[in-house]
Amino acid sequence: MKILAFDSSAVSASVALTDEGKLVGESFLNCGLTHSRTLMPMAKQLLDNSGYKLEDIDLFAVSAGPGSFTGLRIAVSSVKAMAAVLKKPCAAVSTLEAMAHNLPPLGNYAICAVMDARCKQFYNALFTVENDKITRQCEDRAIMVDLLGGELEKIQDNIVLVGDGANLAYELMRDNVSGLTLAPQNLRFQKASSVAQVAEMQYNRGETVKAATLMPHYLRLSQAERELIAKNKEAAKK
Repeated sequence: MKILAFDSSAVSASVALTDEGKLVGESFLNCGLTHSRTLMPMAKQLLDNSGYKLEDIDLFAVSAGPGSFTGLRIAVSSVKAMAAVLKKPCAAVSTLEAMAHNLPPLGNYAICAVMDARCKQFYNALFTVENDKITRQCEDRAIMVDLLGGELEKIQDNIVLVGDGANLAYELMRDNVSGLTLAPQNLRFQKASSVAQVAEMQYNRGETVKAATLMPHYLRLSQAERELIAKNKEAAKK
C-alpha cells in the first residue's frame, strides 16, 4: 500500500509518501508561502527523489478539514484531480485526528487537538491514549474557549495540546486547567505523515471515497457566507 498524503489545512504545508506503513519521505514547509505555489512542487520533488512515480500510488490522502478554507480547497482539489485521472481511491482525513497521531501512543494521557478558528473559538477534538492506542472521545467541532476549558478541567490525566492553536490555547487555559502541557515543537503542527497513518487505518476499515465525492469539511460557514446570511436577514426585515 503506497500512500501519497497532503496537508495544507493551516499555515504549514506538507506532503508525505508511505509504503506498507513505512515513511519513505516527507516534505514540510512552515514559511508562510501560499500553498498553491508550494504543495505540488513538494509532491513532485518527493516522488522524484524517492524513485516513485505518481502511477505507483495506491491511495491519495488529504487533511479534509477543519482548517483554512483556502488551504483545504487547494489540497483537496489537487488530490481529487490526481485520483480522478489515475482512478485511485481517496482518504478524507480529519485534520484534528491526524494531529493526534503526531504523538506516541505510549502511557496514559489525554490529547487535545486545537486549531485557532478565530472568533474566540477553536476547532477541536479530544482523544485518549491508553493501552498503546489513541481513541477519539468526541467529534470534530468548533467550540468556545471557555467551554473547552470547562471540559478539560474535568479530565484527570495529563493533557497534551497539539496543533497550530496549541500555544494560544495553553496561554488562555493554563491557569485553570491542571496537567496541561504543550506537545514538543517538532510534533505540534499538522504533518502529512500522520495523515497517511490515519488514511491507512481508514483504508483497512473500508472507509475510502472516490475522487468525485471527496470534499472539504469546513465545520462552519466561511466569513463571506456568514456575512451574506446576515445581509439577507437584514434585507428581509425591511
